[in-house]
Amino acid sequence: MTAPTLSSAGPAAAGPARTVRRPARAGSRAERLAPLVLLAPALLIIVGLRLWPLVLGVNFSFTGDGERDGTSVGFDNYVTLFTDPLFRTALRNVGLLVLLLPVAVAIPGLLATFLYLRVPGHRIYRGVYFFPAVLSPVIVGAIFNLLLAFDGPLNRLLGGLGIGPVDWLGDPGVAIFAVIGVHVWATFGMALVVFLAGFATLDSTLLDAARVDGASFAQTVRHVIVPSLTRTIQFVFVTTMIGMLTSMFGLLYVMTSGGPEGSTYLPEYYVWIQQGQMNQPALASAASTALFAIMLVVGLAQISILRRATGRED
Repeated sequence: MTAPTLSSAGPAAAGPARTVRRPARAGSRAERLAPLVLLAPALLIIVGLRLWPLVLGVNFSFTGDGERDGTSVGFDNYVTLFTDPLFRTALRNVGLLVLLLPVAVAIPGLLATFLYLRVPGHRIYRGVYFFPAVLSPVIVGAIFNLLLAFDGPLNRLLGGLGIGPVDWLGDPGVAIFAVIGVHVWATFGMALVVFLAGFATLDSTLLDAARVDGASFAQTVRHVIVPSLTRTIQFVFVTTMIGMLTSMFGLLYVMTSGGPEGSTYLPEYYVWIQQGQMNQPALASAASTALFAIMLVVGLAQISILRRATGRED
């Protein structure tokens, strides 16, 4: 009696066990495939609209223009590029942007610190500071063309203070600083928002401890705020630099058109001139490739320097 009972119970026990394992294997396979399925559209967009055009552009930069259109010319376009005085001026201006980048990041960083500490009127200041970010670069350029004109309001104000007029947009040694200053004023609102988002993750007990220990404002910024916002600062540094290299075309076109004497050229504007006016798309592709390499090197260098400065290697 016992043996038949055991033999009949054996298959019955084995059946449910096999039924349970199959859904488990199917479920684990679906869990492994789910991230790939969700990432596939984004990967296709990045590859199809970013990486593939980049590869095509780099390949096109090794072909010729004009009579040599479509033929391989090796590095001739790059030799022409780096012997062009206008492109060398554009590279010098990129170096100037790198030198001024800490100022462009420090301004929204300090303003965000004041807003986070709730200085009187901080709600009004938040809206005022962000307002320029919603203006079109063309509108901003037109406004500052009037303000910075040789006989404009700013020079009249300086004249009232006993300071001679400055040719803000006509002096080759001053114009690039004027354009960069206007760009920083028009765009620092976005960086301000990013810093405020970073402050939302800051542990307020650290600030309380610094206040109890009698730390000054400068000491609090250096030893508490900066180490706590390392990731945010890295992000703002990189995005601000990219914005300076790729988003100043509107201002340059409206305010100086690359002048005076080509002193305000940047690689982005140089690319447009070669492509749109000189009809040299291959040379423009070489300039675009050089601009991409510059942004990559500068971005990686900034991240490395910031990691070392804050003592973080992750």
